[in-house]
Amino acid sequence: MATRRKLVAGNWKMHKTVSEARAYARELVDALRERGAGCEVVVAPPFTALAAVAEALRDAPIGVAAQDVFWEPHGAYTGEISPPMLKEVGCTYVIVGHSERRQYFGETNRSVGKKIRACQREGLAPIFCVGETLEQRERGITFPIVREQLLVGLEEAESTNPDRLVIAYEPVWAIGTGKTATPEQAQEVHHFIRSQLAASRNGLSEAVRILYGGSVKPSNAKNLFTCEDIDGGLVGGASLKKEEFLGIVYSGFDTD
Repeated sequence: MATRRKLVAGNWKMHKTVSEARAYARELVDALRERGAGCEVVVAPPFTALAAVAEALRDAPIGVAAQDVFWEPHGAYTGEISPPMLKEVGCTYVIVGHSERRQYFGETNRSVGKKIRACQREGLAPIFCVGETLEQRERGITFPIVREQLLVGLEEAESTNPDRLVIAYEPVWAIGTGKTATPEQAQEVHHFIRSQLAASRNGLSEAVRILYGGSVKPSNAKNLFTCEDIDGGLVGGASLKKEEFLGIVYSGFDTD
């Protein structure tokens, strides 16, 4: 079985101005340098703050992710940001297919797949989000929904390099609601995702990291992160406050 380093990624969503983001990034750097971290740590500021945060994190043990991307390298696509642009400002990860992008901006499994491949071509690692709504879970179709998201999203993705892919299982009913999947519920879907990877691209099945997202807090992170197939978390609201975010980063992890 592959050894997978745990990863905690903080999705700041539409929060923090440039000055606020820069100051917060410096606070995180100081805290992590003092104590160290037993996992990989990544933050995802809004587009306007990416360059400032990347500069504040230069030579620090924290990576930078973008919250979205467009699949073309350049062109007449007003308002969009390309993979080369993100790479140049210091991103190494990109969140792709978040449920809020699907819900509010009409993203489809097909468009998400195009973004995944575009990121990988540029050497960026997508954090590929999948997950079901409450209505879909209550109908008992969680697995078919997640399977379809995986099959279409990864149809043209690289199949040989586990460092070029992270998957995040985010049950939509748990995002921003305060509800969290139980460790048993989360582990069941994470195991299913890994089995799907084994069926379609076996070389990645044990090496790809699968994160849990959905109201992750310091109080529930340890129980989630110690499940066999859960390799860390994609954290929303709790990533905006240093004490909460670091509480999650240190949950169940040995320091370096």
